[in-house]
Amino acid sequence: MSVPGGGDAPACASAAWPRTVSGMERRDTSPNDAAVAAWGDPAVVARCGVAALGPTDTECVDVDGVGWIPQELSDGTRFTSFGTDPAVEVLVPSDYDPAPLLLPAFGAIAKSLPRNGLQCR
Repeated sequence: MSVPGGGDAPACASAAWPRTVSGMERRDTSPNDAAVAAWGDPAVVARCGVAALGPTDTECVDVDGVGWIPQELSDGTRFTSFGTDPAVEVLVPSDYDPAPLLLPAFGAIAKSLPRNGLQCR
């Protein structure tokens, strides 16, 4: 995994990642950077500082007041926070479906990021 370009944003550089996600302990990452975190095996991976999404027709998922845009991948789902700049990206392997159930763990970090005026419809 890589550190996103906006990983040095203040909210990402001091990201307070959860200790556990759905009962899975946090694990080491390479690179070892505050903007990147992982839990479990296979790993749920989160990165803070990815590029913000622009307006989209993709259905936004609202979880505890945070908008997330899902993107199906071959082995799971990528969720990107919507309405934040920079954004948080959460990669959830299909082993953990239904994937949106893991998103509440990332709400505090997404809410700490600057808003860009976009909201779920």
